[in-house]
Amino acid sequence: MFMGEFHHTIDSKGRLIVPSKVREDLGEQFIVTRGLEGCLFIYPNDEWNTIIQKYKDLPDTKDRRYFMRIFLSGATSCELDKQGRINIPGPLVEYATLEKDCIVIGVDERLEVWSKPRWEEFINQNEGNLSDIADNLFATNFNN
Repeated sequence: MFMGEFHHTIDSKGRLIVPSKVREDLGEQFIVTRGLEGCLFIYPNDEWNTIIQKYKDLPDTKDRRYFMRIFLSGATSCELDKQGRINIPGPLVEYATLEKDCIVIGVDERLEVWSKPRWEEFINQNEGNLSDIADNLFATNFNN
């Protein structure tokens, strides 16, 4: 399980340091793709394969086709260089508006990469709603 918040920078060539605490769990090769809310998702290969299988099992609807086009067209296989960095392709850098300061967060089965301004905006917009969100998520009786 990935968790934590890590502050890093991306250079002009799109290279971003992957936090050392998560490198082993990420594996030698992994997938980077467009995420939701304007961030990037990074998945270990085994988790990526699980997700792709779930999508394949969905009915062939317009929403599925559109989502898969956007999700998969941005996906790229990556590996760490000797300095623990990944090279994020230009279209993904643009999608997530990554400039200098980036935030890498662990979110259970994946990592997310956010531009610092976008992450701060997300936190500011949602922090006050955390109690309501928790109530909505955990109001269901999980024993049924």
